[in-house]
Amino acid sequence: MAVEFKDYYRVLGVTPKATDEEIKKAFRSLARKYHPDVAKDKKTAEEKFKEINEANEVLGNPESRRKFDELGASWKTGAASRPSPGRAGGRPSGPGERGQADEFQFEGTGFSDFFEQFFGGRAGRSRASSPFDERTTEDGNGEPEARLRGQDIRGDILISLDEVLKGAMRDISVRRTNAHTGREEMETHHVRIPVGVRAGQLIRVAGKGGEGINGGGAGDIYLRVRYAQDPDWLVQGADLTGHLELAPWEAVLGATVSVKTLEGSVLVKVPAGFQSGRKLRVRGQGLPTGAAKRGDLYVEATIQVPAHIGKEEEKLWKQLAAESKFMPRKTI
Repeated sequence: MAVEFKDYYRVLGVTPKATDEEIKKAFRSLARKYHPDVAKDKKTAEEKFKEINEANEVLGNPESRRKFDELGASWKTGAASRPSPGRAGGRPSGPGERGQADEFQFEGTGFSDFFEQFFGGRAGRSRASSPFDERTTEDGNGEPEARLRGQDIRGDILISLDEVLKGAMRDISVRRTNAHTGREEMETHHVRIPVGVRAGQLIRVAGKGGEGINGGGAGDIYLRVRYAQDPDWLVQGADLTGHLELAPWEAVLGATVSVKTLEGSVLVKVPAGFQSGRKLRVRGQGLPTGAAKRGDLYVEATIQVPAHIGKEEEKLWKQLAAESKFMPRKTI
């Protein structure tokens, strides 16, 4: 199956010489623009948001970025190494043919085939300590013939924070290419995303992996959870950290302000004299941690000043400057 090369630099609109900070800034800008919650064209935005996240997954990680740069150079010269058949698993297709296995590709996981093949979680044999079932049958010569368990299929699945919060059902399709005949088959499975699923957790779809041999049991599908990065929040376990922009007078005098959450917004009280960089804790507005339990939301304050002011405002600021005894710098 042909795999289309993905130019992640083009996706984020940066050059290969972009700094880590430039990549992070480009991702945040595009993620805000195409976030499904704010975009008018929800379907187009959702696909674009996934593509942006995939690019950031690779370019935002130094090791993955280095691998991508090496791969990109090879791909352009036509010398890129393609993954060998059976990368999704590793079970031999039949007795005496241990070097061959069927090839698998996912659809509906939120990641492209290119990502799955080169940066995803496809690897390894069955989780069983031995690929053979305990029972055996006999071949035509009366010799015992091992029952071979089907290969496990592994991949990655991109989960939004909304799906972590509420849970979801996803249709995941697996395209199987027979290692011997080249014949393709497509199967679609309903996969339940549990509430509170954690990044790195494996979601198991039992008995939907590779077929067993000689009556051996079928393998499983394992999908490793990756969170879709949200431009508004940093995820730390079950806690979320966001930003809170305050006007100077709100920070000085205190205020009651609206704070965005996963489910809308809540009002929080900012105490007088609140400093830039300080955090407010909003209990129970993070990600689920169990039955009726959730982590917390933290918002870090930044104090914003007006870029332009009118004449009357200028007079007031000058009056304040003359009256105030506050000195932010140490005197020499």
